[in-house]
Amino acid sequence: MSDKEYLIHQAPMRALLSFSFPMMLGNLFQQLYTMTDSVIVGRFVGEDALAAVGASYALTSVFIAVAIGGGVGSSVLVSRAFGSRRYSEMKDAVSTSLIAFLVVSALLAAFGYILADGIMRALNTPQDIHSDSVLYLRIYFLGLPFLFMYNVLSSVFNALGRSRIPLYFLIFSSLLNVALDLLMVAVFDMGIGGAAWATLIAQGVSACLSFAVLIRLLSSYDERQSSLFSFTMLHRVIVLAIPSILQQSTVSIGMMLVQSVVNSFGSQVLAGYSAGMRIENIATVPMVSIGNAMSSYTAQNLGARREDRVKQGYLASYLMVAFFSLVIIAVLEIFPLHLVNMFIGSDGTALARNTGVAYLRFMGWFFALIGFKMATDGVLRGSGDVKVFTAANLVNLTTRVLFSFLLAPVIGVAAVWYIVPVGWLLNWMISFIGYRKGIWRR
Repeated sequence: MSDKEYLIHQAPMRALLSFSFPMMLGNLFQQLYTMTDSVIVGRFVGEDALAAVGASYALTSVFIAVAIGGGVGSSVLVSRAFGSRRYSEMKDAVSTSLIAFLVVSALLAAFGYILADGIMRALNTPQDIHSDSVLYLRIYFLGLPFLFMYNVLSSVFNALGRSRIPLYFLIFSSLLNVALDLLMVAVFDMGIGGAAWATLIAQGVSACLSFAVLIRLLSSYDERQSSLFSFTMLHRVIVLAIPSILQQSTVSIGMMLVQSVVNSFGSQVLAGYSAGMRIENIATVPMVSIGNAMSSYTAQNLGARREDRVKQGYLASYLMVAFFSLVIIAVLEIFPLHLVNMFIGSDGTALARNTGVAYLRFMGWFFALIGFKMATDGVLRGSGDVKVFTAANLVNLTTRVLFSFLLAPVIGVAAVWYIVPVGWLLNWMISFIGYRKGIWRR
């Protein structure tokens, strides 16, 4: 048995743990990028600066989701070719995906930089933090090609069963980001702009180093000459990537639209909500990692004609979700104030603090729903059965946005998080029905 093919041969629980644990650590360090900006800006600049980063974050999350979704969609093709040992096709998929998404990222960067001011106004950003939000956002858009490049490369490494490589680079780039944040914000007093530049530089260095390592890794797979860019492969990438992008970006698009509802309650509520969202992003890391692991696991095992292992892995993923959900409930119920204060600090207002604590104490009980949803979506995505989970995620998005707009003016900002578990539950139910129908087997 080749150690490169452990997703096909190891016991399902062991294989998923071996594959997903480095991804969890990697995703945690990826979240450290935005957490570092928020914590350091909130501590050294102030509550309004934290709110400005939070207002920008809703939009930046959409682009992160597009990058991750594109990478995950591409990784399905890479995993299938790798599982069936068609290495030339695998290399075609890698190079075509990289070129395509670099072009897309450059276009999105130009679009975002020009329209940043208008977008933040459309999201009802409070006037007292508007200029800082636009500044942070424009610097962020300059680094968008690095963000796309890194996420596609990470997905390729994961598809090849080398999930530890992205972890090493994330640890490096996250520590670099922390150092640059402290230098630019706390020492050079560059404010919110310094935090944005720190993130851009750290991501750029990590992306370039990741690319060098991937080139060396691909050279170890000997087969006939592969093409640098294939329109046939591009079509296959698009077919899988677009639904994956929709799936990955559903929550982020919902966050952006719901952000306009939260913004209407003022910068203090926005600061508390932003702190709560940062903690939620950490709490969902195990769930997202399990779902992405199931995607590669499913693709490789179907490529090797091991359908029985997909079912065993699906059950194992549910057990993993249940374990992490219990841990999350305990942490968020015991330490909500400590977690919120990590962002807001002792100078924060009571309204901001209470908003963040209320958010966390409610949401903690429902993370199992998004975990089960992610695991089920992972099977469907890994098999190429994209219609069901795309529809399920659109239902989730519509539910969250519609009821936030309808209920927030009536019962307050808490309506924004009261409706989230309902969307997750509907999403999971629709995806599970799709799984039970068994189209993924074909």
